[in-house]
Amino acid sequence: MSLPNTVDPRPRHLRRNLFLLAAALQIGCGIVFAGDIIVERAAFTTHTWVEILGVIGLFIGASLSISQYRLLLRRTVKVERELKVASGAFQEVMDHYFRNWGLTDAECDVALLSIKGASIAEIAQMRQTRPGTIKAQNAAIYRKSGVSSRAELLSVMVEELIAGLEPTPRPDPRQGR
Repeated sequence: MSLPNTVDPRPRHLRRNLFLLAAALQIGCGIVFAGDIIVERAAFTTHTWVEILGVIGLFIGASLSISQYRLLLRRTVKVERELKVASGAFQEVMDHYFRNWGLTDAECDVALLSIKGASIAEIAQMRQTRPGTIKAQNAAIYRKSGVSSRAELLSVMVEELIAGLEPTPRPDPRQGR
C-alpha cells in the first residue's frame, strides 16, 4: 500500500538527488573558499577571516544537512514499515471478526467494500448484482455482527486497532437468542 504524496509530487529519487546536489554545492563552495584562503595565507586580513568563518559555516551546514537527511530517511522507512504493519493488522482484525461472525464469502466482500466506503449501488455494480441483494447481505452482516450500521461496523474494527492491534473477544450476538 502506498499513500499518495500530496506534499511533493516529485519522485523520491529526484528529491534525493536534488538534496544531494544542494549538499554537494555547499561543499563545493566551501572548497573554493578554502582554496582562496590558502592562496591568501601570506596576508591575513579581515576579509580572510570572514572567508574562514564562511568555509566553517558551509561545512557545518553541509554536514548538519546530510546528517538530518539521513535521520529523515530512517524515519521515513520506519513510518512506512509501521504503516504496512497497521494496514496488515487492520486486515487481520477484519478477517478475525468476519470468521468469528460466520460471514459467507459474499458477505465478507460486501462488508469489506462497505468498510472502504462504497455505496450500496457501487457495491452492487462491482459485484454485478442488484442493490436489493447487497441490502440483504448488509442486513445479514449487521445481524451476525451485532451492529446496526456501517459506522458501527467500522468502529468495531478501529477500536481493536486503538486497543493495541490484538483482537479481543466480542460477545456473539447469536448466543443470546
